[in-house]
Amino acid sequence: MTTTAGNRLPRWRGFNLLYFFSMRSDCTPQADDIRWIADWGFDFVRLPMCYRLWTEGDDVTRPREDVLARIDQTVELCREQRIHVCLNFHRAPGYSVNRERDEPFDLWKDRAALDAFIFHWQLFANRYKGMASDALSFNLVNEPRRASETGMTRADHERVMRATVAKIREADPDRLVILDGLAWGREPLPELADLNVAQSCRGYDPMHISHYKAPWVKGDRFAPAAWPGRNKEGELWDRARLEGHYAPWAALTEQGVGVHCGECGGYNKTPHPVFLAWFADVLEALAARRIGYALWNFRGSFGILDSEREDVAYEDWHGHKLDRKLLDLLQRH
Repeated sequence: MTTTAGNRLPRWRGFNLLYFFSMRSDCTPQADDIRWIADWGFDFVRLPMCYRLWTEGDDVTRPREDVLARIDQTVELCREQRIHVCLNFHRAPGYSVNRERDEPFDLWKDRAALDAFIFHWQLFANRYKGMASDALSFNLVNEPRRASETGMTRADHERVMRATVAKIREADPDRLVILDGLAWGREPLPELADLNVAQSCRGYDPMHISHYKAPWVKGDRFAPAAWPGRNKEGELWDRARLEGHYAPWAALTEQGVGVHCGECGGYNKTPHPVFLAWFADVLEALAARRIGYALWNFRGSFGILDSEREDVAYEDWHGHKLDRKLLDLLQRH
């Protein structure tokens, strides 16, 4: 695996593809998406996935081969285009930031949830054993919440991650494993620096820019988006504040831990000029630390295709609406 000085991970750049994202996903990979991503010069795809898509009924240890075969197909389509694929549990047994379902157990507290979590990651470890980590990585669970003494503690999180990584390595010793930071990807995990895993940050701060008017986070409560600008609490966010925000992640790379930004971008209600000005600073801050990124998403409200922004002059792209300014910005970084 070719790495970049100052960061043990390659500076992979690409997109999240939502074929397996939620219980409503149709699990249909699109070869055109993957070919366009490669043709535009990108080399990374993250697949946020919902484990309920490949489990039968209420039996969390009974996998559905038809859905697993479609994940295989997506991995192979990416390999054909020399795109790295990162498999992520966006909904893991016992935890998800997606509120479409209440999990019957708690990944951070319940042994049954941990057993199911390990079962599914061992399933993928055995399935892809021998595939080079240049081609495939495992991102164990999307955006663990902020640690607290009344909920998931840092000790809870560390116990679950160490146990799962150990079981993956029993099946597939050389697999690249990536762990999201705590507080929804904001806080690095120095306590796991010895585990020989990479870590993943986010490119969403400040939220009043990235999630302006986004309904799932009650984005109407945010101050009007401006860059630089102040949030509703009066705190100034500017380029200097961004630099400080990513400083702990730069410190992590200096400890020999690889870092990648697994999600970044802005919702379609943020005024396009404001979004582009802020996002250019985010991308430059990441690049200065040799950290790659994956835009959320490729097609959809954060994406370069079919984002449904009202203030963009879209370019027709094979029947899709292409945000050329956003694509150009990504290609420059």
